[in-house]
Amino acid sequence: MNKSPIVIQLIDSLSPGGAEMMAVNIANGLTEKGIESHICSTRLEGGLKSKIDDSVGYLFLNKKKTLDFRATKKLYSYIKQHNIQVIHAHSSSYFIAFLIKILKPTIKIIWQDHYGNSENLEQRSKFPINLISYTFNSIISVNLVLKEWAKTYLKSKNIYFIPNFASFNRSVSKITFLKGEVNKRIVCLANLRPQKDHLTLLKAFTIVHEKHTDWTLHLVGLDLNDLYSEKIKLFIKENKLDNHVFLYGSCSDTQFILEQATIGVLSSKSEGLPVALLEYGLSKLPVVVTNVGECGSVVNNTVNGLVVAPNSEYEFAKRVLMLIGNSDFRLKYGKNLHNEIQLNYSKENYITQLLSIYKSE
Repeated sequence: MNKSPIVIQLIDSLSPGGAEMMAVNIANGLTEKGIESHICSTRLEGGLKSKIDDSVGYLFLNKKKTLDFRATKKLYSYIKQHNIQVIHAHSSSYFIAFLIKILKPTIKIIWQDHYGNSENLEQRSKFPINLISYTFNSIISVNLVLKEWAKTYLKSKNIYFIPNFASFNRSVSKITFLKGEVNKRIVCLANLRPQKDHLTLLKAFTIVHEKHTDWTLHLVGLDLNDLYSEKIKLFIKENKLDNHVFLYGSCSDTQFILEQATIGVLSSKSEGLPVALLEYGLSKLPVVVTNVGECGSVVNNTVNGLVVAPNSEYEFAKRVLMLIGNSDFRLKYGKNLHNEIQLNYSKENYITQLLSIYKSE
């Protein structure tokens, strides 16, 4: 393939999340380069649908089960109709891509691994992807640990590490207005999942709150209303933080939310390369993050942010207090992180690398 192929991104849902945001950002980034670009949500739609550029082709399958022949036929017809040559499958959407490969052997499959629990890869199931992976033309891993895992267990010959990028829409929607005082807001962009370890963050915030009762914490992310979510809400209630910690659920106006924030935090105990961290950098926010996944590669401690060990609420609180107490540090770290994102995690660099993978035979 010499000219740019026609590509479709496959993703299970369009609910806000790292993998989902990357699928949308890639689809939009390709069309900005004048390349015909499509995106397909296989199971669920969601807030990110509004972020898809009008020039990107869109398909929703409403897939109900693993072997859904109606959904597979619908995707196959769409691919045939638009002469799509490359399927870029994200996370678990690889299986339906494999079914399309059976029906259309000439199509290329690029699989992108966004697995967030990369600190516990020994627990990761290898079936059926270890059998299917021989059909993948290339694998893209979002951190080096995942690349090594793919080289060890999967059968694709071409395995790449390309760090994520972040991108904001040209137009800024203003839907979510954060509570609390201006210039005294700490924000955490993370779906309510155990690996994000909001409880450590909340414990750290109770320490911060003892010294600075006027600062507030804002948790933005998908709430599944499960046991983990219940633990978070119970902690807030038992520690009388209802007027200081706020949950917003899944929100699509990320840029506007971050414009209202003062500090960005991530307390995860496991990560790949969180898009939220890159978005903090785009917004020039000073950050406190745990040293998991690629976070420590993005944030150089005391240069463009602060890095702490996971599961350490006292250390986390200490670093947040350091930022609260020094506006010069906040300004410096935010500016330096912004420069790092622009230099090493830009959309332009990412799309250039991606196109070379798409075009390779």
